Amino acid sequence: MADELIFYTNPMSRGQIVRWMLEEVGARYEPRVLDYGTTMKDAEYLAINPMGKVPAVVHNGKVVTECAAICAYLADAFPEAGLAPNPSDRADYYRWLFFTAGPVEQAITAKHFGVEPDADQQRMAGFGSLSAALDALESAVAGKAFVAGDRFSAADVYVGSQIDWGLQFGTIPSRPAFEAYVAPLRERAAYKRAKEIDNGLIAEMQAAGTAPA
Repeated sequence: MADELIFYTNPMSRGQIVRWMLEEVGARYEPRVLDYGTTMKDAEYLAINPMGKVPAVVHNGKVVTECAAICAYLADAFPEAGLAPNPSDRADYYRWLFFTAGPVEQAITAKHFGVEPDADQQRMAGFGSLSAALDALESAVAGKAFVAGDRFSAADVYVGSQIDWGLQFGTIPSRPAFEAYVAPLRERAAYKRAKEIDNGLIAEMQAAGTAPA
């Protein structure tokens, strides 16, 4: 099939980020919902992502994993969607896309597991500390509508998703800059479509008793 795009996901996962990105892109895609305990660990899927995690996309036979990489890839693969900024704005685009995927997520995960690096460990850890990572993230969005330049981009999908998720579940503390940045993103038509799809799938899984505890 020409321009085949397959999306492997679970609605209760970071696949929600890629779902939003796909809805922004507007390209036709085939969703394949995997289960954590079974199909995500089957040999068929492990051949696509040896980590046995979602999301992943296969586009014209090429595999892309990791949410930030998928967002950046889709922006380039479908330039007509206008989700990759102008070259002059690519510095902020790459910087904050991958800063959020790296130090911010690492810091949040470490905190969730009860790990708080001491002063010496902070020099070795890429994220330093959670407060330092969040302060830097705040500087990226404070007083701005978009992370890179003057228009919405794939970086806003990823950065916006992480802040949106963090505010909802308490892994990122509420700050005026974070709240102001995500509020208009939640009003985007593609965001709402993606949420409607994934929330519908979650409801079906819960009704069937197949949602993870």
